[in-house]
Amino acid sequence: MKVLVIGSGGREHALAWKLAQSPLFDELIVAPGNAGMARCARLLTPTRFDPEGLLALAEEAGADLTVVGPEAPLVEGIADLFRSRGKLIVGPSRAAARLEGSKVFAKDCMRRWGVPTAEFRIACSFDDVRQALDFFGCPVVLKADGLAAGKGVVLADDRQEAERVAAAMLSGEFVGEAGRRLVIERRLQGEEVSFIVLTDGTRVLPLAPTQDHKAVYDGDRGPNTGGMGAYCDSRILTETETQQILDRIVYPVLEGMRAEGITFTGFLYAGLMITAEGPMVLEFNVRMGDPEAQPLVHRLESDLGEVLLELARGELRTQSLRWRPEPSVCVVLAAAGYPGTPRKGDLIAGVEEAEAAGAVVFHAGTRLGPRGLETASGRVLGVTASGVTLPEAIQRVYAAVSKIHFEGMHYRRDIGAKGLKRWAATVSEAPA
Repeated sequence: MKVLVIGSGGREHALAWKLAQSPLFDELIVAPGNAGMARCARLLTPTRFDPEGLLALAEEAGADLTVVGPEAPLVEGIADLFRSRGKLIVGPSRAAARLEGSKVFAKDCMRRWGVPTAEFRIACSFDDVRQALDFFGCPVVLKADGLAAGKGVVLADDRQEAERVAAAMLSGEFVGEAGRRLVIERRLQGEEVSFIVLTDGTRVLPLAPTQDHKAVYDGDRGPNTGGMGAYCDSRILTETETQQILDRIVYPVLEGMRAEGITFTGFLYAGLMITAEGPMVLEFNVRMGDPEAQPLVHRLESDLGEVLLELARGELRTQSLRWRPEPSVCVVLAAAGYPGTPRKGDLIAGVEEAEAAGAVVFHAGTRLGPRGLETASGRVLGVTASGVTLPEAIQRVYAAVSKIHFEGMHYRRDIGAKGLKRWAATVSEAPA
């Protein structure tokens, strides 16, 4: 069998790396891929990166299964098109993908289905913004309605900042058409968690919990990015919290969709805040997270290809996944200028040395230039490593990071730090 992975970032490299280990597939194809994926897959360049162009590529390549990495093709209806032609694909329909494609739609759904989330207002004009700010006060969260590559959420600490950001979004200056309509919501307090499940619309297979780090600087300071790193550790959530998330969020969403004639299949990603009142939804995504995918596949022992094939055939039979007990950590190395306009073309050195130190280096924004491996977008590499303990995993990943260099490289130095208190508590509670 042949499997096609669509996308070119760190998430897609992680999926390709894991699928390459499956005995089910004779060939792995990635479109368009990047320099790192060329080591484990055949790269193809689609003439058009839209559903029709990608279908033509899949048919020409003879792909038996297609796995969609990024959100844009899903929102555009690629899964509907593939299924109408009898092609196996992992991903939700266009109707289901609106959960990520429109923040307004997602919020309205959560309100209808009783899913816990922050109180919110919709703003289509600056007058709407003023009224929402009068109601909520500050700090407040502003979210562009449409897809904005992880940059459409701004946490504003005061009214002046909130009004400035809202004006830039509504005018199209900040995130283009995605910001012509806004969600303005009360800021929640707590700790963020990424909770991702695989589902055929009825059965649910939870992945291990992860924690993303969206702000560009240490201590969650600075503007939001697509993600500066993540770690995967079973201690992030208790069994009680996991069951609460399933009962109060995941199952109500799937049931609500079915009641409205929509079956959700694929990856359902709930970005959560664990508050004093329990888990509450910050956002939904309809694909595997990035950079959460990197530490997840690094810990996963099960055959991901087998599970995704079941899912694409419409019946998720696997009851549970096998995970290595060791926590894993991914640190994103970003280009100069990110999360603004990134500089491209800087020479990258030290990837082989980092891998020799025990890490897996997932490529996110790289290309092969005349001088060698170069930067090609904002998030360049995702250095990932595991350890017997979380402190050991953190030490190992940063030791590998120290081997890599490119001009303007920057990264957070506190990925996984929030989890250290849980490890300290585990040690203190252990019997002598």
